[in-house]
Amino acid sequence: MKRYDTTLQDNSTAAQVKNSVNRLHDAVSQALSHPNEQTKAQAANSLEHAEEAVRQAGRSLDDQGVQYVEGILEDEKSRMSSVNQGNNQ
Repeated sequence: MKRYDTTLQDNSTAAQVKNSVNRLHDAVSQALSHPNEQTKAQAANSLEHAEEAVRQAGRSLDDQGVQYVEGILEDEKSRMSSVNQGNNQ
């Protein structure tokens, strides 16, 4: 299972972003391996939370840290599109 370890500064905002992205990854993985309405909804909900965490991080973290999590978020959005299309990766 992939976990995102960041070089972000260790503060509550960075920890929240890291946790949100990890939960998103887990939810998308679950929806890919067991696609049903519940897992898809959980993945969509996790995506919303992660996007909000990244927006908040943009207000308090340095540019490098924000760019890092934005990249991860884009990777997960790509995986999420597979969930929405019903394809397994």
